[in-house]
Amino acid sequence: MMAPRRPQPITILLADDDAEDRMLTCDALQESRLANELFTVVDGEDLLDFLHQRGAYAHRHGAPLPGLILLDLNMPRKDGREALREIKADPQLRRIPVVVLTTSSAEADILRSYDLGVNSFITKPVSFAGLVEIMKTLAIYWFQIVELPGD
Repeated sequence: MMAPRRPQPITILLADDDAEDRMLTCDALQESRLANELFTVVDGEDLLDFLHQRGAYAHRHGAPLPGLILLDLNMPRKDGREALREIKADPQLRRIPVVVLTTSSAEADILRSYDLGVNSFITKPVSFAGLVEIMKTLAIYWFQIVELPGD
């Protein structure tokens, strides 16, 4: 009989170009009592540099990949859709769950995101309390219910 897996803390990577949205999401994660390590990046280029541990993130060489990516769609340089396409096409990255967290509720964005392999699509709520509730629900779902692949 195998011993049960000991849960490892899951690192979250938030990709959002809006500084206020990044701050609110970080605050909402803290408010929801989520103790996971959180990193933030400002666009799709930064996201891929973080994941590939290159450029400004070369010092992270050998660090574990995040266990969950929260991804905004509308970002400069490389938007969330382009980054998502690259992540899901990369054998080293494609198993990382990606949750789109965006202001868009356009049907075209929802369909395209799922076509590109997103795991969930969430439209950002207008209130901070709503964002806290979403973070609590994400924490329960991704960190208590779902079985995630190991490294």
